[in-house]
Amino acid sequence: MKLVNTDVVVVGAGPAGLSAALEAAKSGARVILIDEHDTPGGQLFKQIHKFFGSKEHKAGVRGIHIAKDLVEQVKQAGVNVLVDSAVWGVFPGFSVGVTIRDEYSIEIRAPKIIVCTGAAENTILLEGSTLPGVIGAGAAQTLANIHMVRPGKRALMVGSGNVGLIVTYQLLQAGVDVVAVVEMLPDIGGYMVHASKIRRAGVPIYTSSTILKVEGNETVERAVIAQLDENRKPIESSIETLDVDLVCLAVGLRPMSDICWMMGCEARNIGNLGGFVPVHDEFMESTVRGLYVAGDISGIEEASVAMEEGRLAGISASQSLGFLTKGEGDALRRVCYDRLRDLRSGSHGQAFAMAKAELCGKEL
Repeated sequence: MKLVNTDVVVVGAGPAGLSAALEAAKSGARVILIDEHDTPGGQLFKQIHKFFGSKEHKAGVRGIHIAKDLVEQVKQAGVNVLVDSAVWGVFPGFSVGVTIRDEYSIEIRAPKIIVCTGAAENTILLEGSTLPGVIGAGAAQTLANIHMVRPGKRALMVGSGNVGLIVTYQLLQAGVDVVAVVEMLPDIGGYMVHASKIRRAGVPIYTSSTILKVEGNETVERAVIAQLDENRKPIESSIETLDVDLVCLAVGLRPMSDICWMMGCEARNIGNLGGFVPVHDEFMESTVRGLYVAGDISGIEEASVAMEEGRLAGISASQSLGFLTKGEGDALRRVCYDRLRDLRSGSHGQAFAMAKAELCGKEL
């Protein structure tokens, strides 16, 4: 197996990974960026909506265009990008095993590894949930926005977080009739700007409600929903059957932290961040020295947050290797910290800020 040496290995080429690789390469480090998909960009290529916030956070720019710009900057910075490549092991001595295009494997050694492997969709177990037509909201988004495939004709969305709300609107754009969004909690989980858009389009959002089961012979044909009482028990008189051929589950994400566990990183279970996340400091360095984390793997937030955390990890790794002085590193990180504080300043963001402070021992 061929051995390759470099300064920094970044695993995952989504918003965090691209940003980490770019910052490390800009400082002069040799960087290899690895992703299992055929195109770098990750979730950004599914995000056809415009970002909002400030100019620094790409307000008014669609996710797909942010991805294209980042990919171009990464290539111009000289990053070696390996796509169709899967990391199958990380070993003592910071050696990474990679299989490229299912054809051959190489071993990459680097003193710094940045893990940006993102998150996986959660699911729920209920009667009929294995029927074709019950899919994650992210899967529906992939089909519609990347593969240009309409995943169904009439859909029910389960979950009113930002993923559920945004994907609902994008399904409408793809020609899918979304009959309703159901949310178990008494309040909508996502930003009201997203909820208002789908309400204006005529999609009702039922809070304190849930899906009870999915019915159909060989595929989804119906979904049974109900309102919940104060004990979250279905109210019999409210049970309703909806004719749908698609049920999308937007019931949360969980960090894909396998590489970190393989390396022996310490973890903590923090609900607001999606479950078990690697403990890390304000430099995004884990409890295993030289191993950094960024993006959804370090706590489920937004793509803008993932990019800032990726920058932090890339800057910190570069400084640790001597490509940046302490003063240079501190100045660059200060910009990232300021932007993160802005992103986490709203009512939704405050919960993330507190959770991060609990995890890091310091507010970022």
